[in-house]
Amino acid sequence: MDTRLFVAEENVKRLDVFLCEQTEEFTRSRLKKLIDEGRVLLNDKKAKAGTEVKTGDRVVLEVPDVVEYFAKAENIPLDILYQDDDFAIVNKPQGMTVHIGNGNVEGTLVNALLYSLDKLSGIGGVMRPGIVHRIDKDTSGLLVVAKNDKAHVSLAKQIAEKSCHRIYYALLEGNLKQDSGRVVTDIGRHPTERTRMAVLPDGQGKVAITDYEVVARFGQDYTLCKFILQTGRTHQIRVHAKYLSHPVVGDPTYGYKKQKFSLNGQLLHANTLILTHPTTGERMTFNATLPPYFSEVLKKLSKQYGVEVEI
Repeated sequence: MDTRLFVAEENVKRLDVFLCEQTEEFTRSRLKKLIDEGRVLLNDKKAKAGTEVKTGDRVVLEVPDVVEYFAKAENIPLDILYQDDDFAIVNKPQGMTVHIGNGNVEGTLVNALLYSLDKLSGIGGVMRPGIVHRIDKDTSGLLVVAKNDKAHVSLAKQIAEKSCHRIYYALLEGNLKQDSGRVVTDIGRHPTERTRMAVLPDGQGKVAITDYEVVARFGQDYTLCKFILQTGRTHQIRVHAKYLSHPVVGDPTYGYKKQKFSLNGQLLHANTLILTHPTTGERMTFNATLPPYFSEVLKKLSKQYGVEVEI
């Protein structure tokens, strides 16, 4: 057990914010969890994350010993586009779950990472070592994986502050009339179908913001779009595509049941990731080409409709 004492030199509105400022290796969400677990004492008493800290207050933080990962390493091939001592960029295939949980204990990205990488950050806990953000099982494309806690904090902060840009491509059903736009809604659990997400009335979910731009139109039947995430809610692009009345082609949860292509999931690909290196400060851009099943569909449509597509 690692016990740390901090004395406030000025007033701070929230306890979790104060601890975040005092420590470098923990995210605010991680600190909130420690507070909720009773591992933080404010003037020798348990407190909530939103409690105000005043000048002279004593804050004791207890950091539990690191628990060894119970996920086993598996020799699963990974497309690692880049790695150094701080992070790795992985091109996740369609059909692979990112982390263990909900009955998925084998064959996940975490299992593969434990085998392929020499180290992973521990902030995500035993089920999500190194995982800074995630994409859906049947969505392909780029993920950044942290290899130490300092890098994890930096990368998570970039995502929270929207300085890390994530660009996706998706083929949508029908002809999306607007050439570009922004979708702003609340997203949360569907009120009756708990495995699904849904657009909810304002204030009943978390704010989700997605920018989109049409790349190509295939008659009245399909639209290829570029999506830029401004927030990272579960199923965000898929839910917003449905909200626009143009669901992602092949989406088994939010899309049309009947479709003309033999697909194993949605045509949604995390194509570009732009971030700042946690140590050097260098601005870096990574790209992952569309997977063959996605590009083959576009080739067929391009030939059928006489439309040239460049990504």
